Amino acid sequence: MSRGVLTRSGPAALEIEDVQREIDRMLAERGARATAYGAHFARLWAAAAECITGGKLLRPRLLIGTFDGAADGDGGPAADRGAVLRVAAAVELLHYAFLLHDDVIDRDLLRRGRPNLIGTVLRDRDAAAFEGASAGGTPPDPADLHWASTSGILMGDLLLAAVHQVFARERLPEPMRLRLLDLLDHAITESVAGEHLDVALSHGVAPSELASVLDMSRLKTATYTFELPLRAGAVLAGASAETEEAIARLGRHLGVAFQLQDDLLSTFGRAEEHGKDPYSDLREGKETAIIAYARLTEAWPEIARGFGSPTLTAAQGARMRDRLIDCGAHRFLRSLIEEEIGACAELLAAPGAGIPPALAAYVGRLIESIEERRL
Repeated sequence: MSRGVLTRSGPAALEIEDVQREIDRMLAERGARATAYGAHFARLWAAAAECITGGKLLRPRLLIGTFDGAADGDGGPAADRGAVLRVAAAVELLHYAFLLHDDVIDRDLLRRGRPNLIGTVLRDRDAAAFEGASAGGTPPDPADLHWASTSGILMGDLLLAAVHQVFARERLPEPMRLRLLDLLDHAITESVAGEHLDVALSHGVAPSELASVLDMSRLKTATYTFELPLRAGAVLAGASAETEEAIARLGRHLGVAFQLQDDLLSTFGRAEEHGKDPYSDLREGKETAIIAYARLTEAWPEIARGFGSPTLTAAQGARMRDRLIDCGAHRFLRSLIEEEIGACAELLAAPGAGIPPALAAYVGRLIESIEERRL
């Protein structure tokens, strides 16, 4: 591969809006090609493009921030602005692919109050049936739901393939490109293993033990949400192997802290802040560290009566939440989050941590942002 595409200047002018434009370009390009396969396939790509907009682009932000922080270290030459932009956009497409498969597994029609891709395909097929089903009424026709769910699975597969194409085709030095592909493979494998464990916990195939729940959180979310973009940013910056390994350890702790914080906010936070039904995790019977701890307490028999009940009312949910606070589950989860954040701080402060000052400052800001989400 040509080294002419490499520079030490970094993406100083790279803005998050550039990432969204690159995502839009990728989807538009593939959507245009889809017209050759008929109207239904073309509509599937158009619907995907509609549903993918509006996210916070957390993972691209992490990748770009790490690249900026690591580019002034003692490693080799860094990738150019275009490569960073395309890889950052691909990491967001990976996130969307996982969401699509997750929605199929969870049988969801909505995401953050809007129709997800499955809901959009179902709405196109029968708007009245979609409105009724999404409001908790009569389930949609099984054939229509199968059509919509199949569309979600296949689009998720297509996006995974698109992500691989971006990583594989970047004009980077061979060791850098292969390292990125290894990171992508690792992230996909761990995320699939985490989803598999999540379903096993939900259906009692695996015992709902704290260690298993924490493993699931790390595998399903932390690896691809934090570890992948942080490590990819370091690799693209030409960081040394020592720096990449240090940022990998930090990413694992940050990712677990972030996911536990999400669980805390979903159960105990205000709906207007996190955008979810305040009792959806309890109503769905989601196995979190909060629940794993509560199972060990005397309060569990009372909590268990409503846990996983689709008819859980707001009043019942509020009482269950009070019991979770009283039994110490809220306090316990806070302590787990503090442990993960403390581990990050220790790694940053360790002599010879191998993290450039600018990157250490960036990670410090990430730690502060997670701490600010506390309840």
